[in-house]
Amino acid sequence: MDIYEDSRTVSRSDLAAWLRQLANQLESDGRLFYGAAGAVTVADTVRCELEIERESETEVSVEIEFSWTEPARVKAADEEEPSKDAEATEPTETTPEAAS
Repeated sequence: MDIYEDSRTVSRSDLAAWLRQLANQLESDGRLFYGAAGAVTVADTVRCELEIERESETEVSVEIEFSWTEPARVKAADEEEPSKDAEATEPTETTPEAAS
């Protein structure tokens, strides 16, 4: 599931400034900002991958990827399912027809 994607052509200088901006965000509070108001918090430990590939005689690509696993979300008290004990203690009615 994609959260955000942006592609554009920039100068090498602008690319360096963007990478510095990302690095500063990671170093300060670990949040990367994107789009108009989006942000994602990066875990303290991440898996990193650097791929440099020759696409053709004249084109080279560099991909930097990092990923992490977010901790499982804890359910709030009002989201919990009723316990099986509560279901077992509910009285059941037996009709004469059901008993025979």
